This record gives sequence, C-alpha cells and structure tokens, in this order.
Amino acid sequence: MSLASALAIYFIIWWLVLFLVLPFGIRNAHESGEAVEEGNEPGAPVNPRLVRKAAITTILATVIFAAFYVAQTRGFLNLGSLPFYNTMPNPN
Repeated sequence: MSLASALAIYFIIWWLVLFLVLPFGIRNAHESGEAVEEGNEPGAPVNPRLVRKAAITTILATVIFAAFYVAQTRGFLNLGSLPFYNTMPNPN
C-alpha cells in the first residue's frame, strides 16, 4: 500500500468516525435549562466540545486504520476474498 493510498483511507475513516462521534454528549439550551436568545436556534448545542471529539475521533480512526492495515498487508483482506469478485462476467 502506497503512502498516498494509506493517507486517503485514513482520511475517509477519520471522517466516518467523526460523524459517528459528533452526536454523543450534545445538550441543547432547552435540555440544559438555559434561555434561548432571540435569533438563536433552540436545538443548537450549548457546548459541543469539538476539540475533545476530534481527539477521540483521531484515536478511534487510528485503531480502525491499524486493524485495516494489518488485515490488508497480511492477506486477510483482498479482492479475491469478496464473494462476488470471481463470479463477475469478463467484459472481453
């Protein structure tokens, strides 16, 4: 696996994990008992803790990528292991 491929796969895994982590621990103004000011969205998070979520995302994405990398380099994960790969008709 080239460095560019590894970075691209890590980037995709990082974004997927970020979207999984973002909703955890979110409280809006109504849930936290604060008054909603005029012009503010009542469902907007009061304290989203984005730096903490980015750190958690980085740790989880690194663990997932490491598992993917080991599986790919050891031969556990390749195109031949896909059940439909060898049954596709040859275009020639």
